[in-house]
Amino acid sequence: MIRKILVAFLLLTSVTFLAQRTNSSPYSYFGIGDEFSQTTVEQSSMGGIGVAFNHYKYLNFTNPAAYSDLRYTTYSFGILNNDLTIRSGDTKQNVNSTSLSYFALAFPIGKKAGLSFGLQPVSSVGYSLSNSITGDDGDISEISLFSGNGGVNRIYSSFGIKVVKGLSVGLEADYSFGNIENSIINQRADVILATKYNETTFIEGFSLKLGAQYQKELKNKLVVNAGATFKLDNDLKVSGDDYLYSLSIGSSGYEIPRDTISTTIIDGEFNLPYKAILGVGVGKIDKWHAGIEYENQDAISTTTLLASSNGVYRYGSSNRISLGGFYLPKINSISSYWDRVVYRAGVRFEKTGLLVDGSGNNTNFTAIDDFGISFGLGLPLQRLSTLNMGFEFGKRGTATNNLIQENYFNFRLSLSLTDTWFIKRKID
Repeated sequence: MIRKILVAFLLLTSVTFLAQRTNSSPYSYFGIGDEFSQTTVEQSSMGGIGVAFNHYKYLNFTNPAAYSDLRYTTYSFGILNNDLTIRSGDTKQNVNSTSLSYFALAFPIGKKAGLSFGLQPVSSVGYSLSNSITGDDGDISEISLFSGNGGVNRIYSSFGIKVVKGLSVGLEADYSFGNIENSIINQRADVILATKYNETTFIEGFSLKLGAQYQKELKNKLVVNAGATFKLDNDLKVSGDDYLYSLSIGSSGYEIPRDTISTTIIDGEFNLPYKAILGVGVGKIDKWHAGIEYENQDAISTTTLLASSNGVYRYGSSNRISLGGFYLPKINSISSYWDRVVYRAGVRFEKTGLLVDGSGNNTNFTAIDDFGISFGLGLPLQRLSTLNMGFEFGKRGTATNNLIQENYFNFRLSLSLTDTWFIKRKID
């Protein structure tokens, strides 16, 4: 019942958006939060492609097989700034958040293999919202405050090796973990005590991903790439508790708990089916590349969690189509710095798999889709290091059916420090 109230509130046009945290999307309430794209800044700037792309110095979070072509040790970290305009009916609000995208290290093992490991956010929860109900006399008769924070992160390790000429395979293992807290405070006019519902959960789980890439060089140094990854089905265990209790609120806003009304132990799972990504690309090494990528996953399900039975939202199958590439005028240009800059661009069409009922009667579910256009620059620094900038404009959701539309601008920044490690020095 509490979740029905929250979702119904979330979808009404009278929503007022307040402070934000590392995530500021109201859609971060659902599931494990607003999920991050597990791509580097370079990949994100090309519409998210990467399953068929490999390079001797770039990280690749999509396909572990790509590390078989790594020839330099690369340390990289990325930052994401999200500028979000939220529209619900005639109400608009602009919010902004900044978060760490990843930090990772990758290095070659011999001439045919490579290893990478690092830390990435998987999802983030961060909303603070209010809803008020006005009586017939025009005065506020009831007000509810909704808030959530936390998220899920992952530690991963990827390994890729070339098995025969042109064919590489890879394996990635990760451990996801995090805490999420959601709460609702309800205060009614002429009632001394307010009520608060507070839910705290811990989420954890392991997953495995298999990858393969094939590369064939044609005439005129033209290279054709194909790639595929298969993330095996896995479960995210959810444990914790929720409390419903009365409280009084002081004049400065501090809370004084009173009596516990109910408490429940949370013990369930998010069941994630296998995910497949397929892609092809064509180009010339260190000159240009163009690719297309398709991702598909069946509907997420839950075990002994209210999300599977309250009816206000559910999951369907998700898919994504991305097109993108890069152009590098002249990698060794001496006369022009801008000829050594990598120019990237791409477009992405995505069905997130989230279905939300905006009618409030559990009969009118609307798919939450996402569309983004991206471009970026790879600015060369000393030696082989690069400063990467990515820009993305996009839209998620819809303002129809009492839902929420988000127009966003993402600015991504990463620093990739590239060097040669584990090389025995030669003495002349």
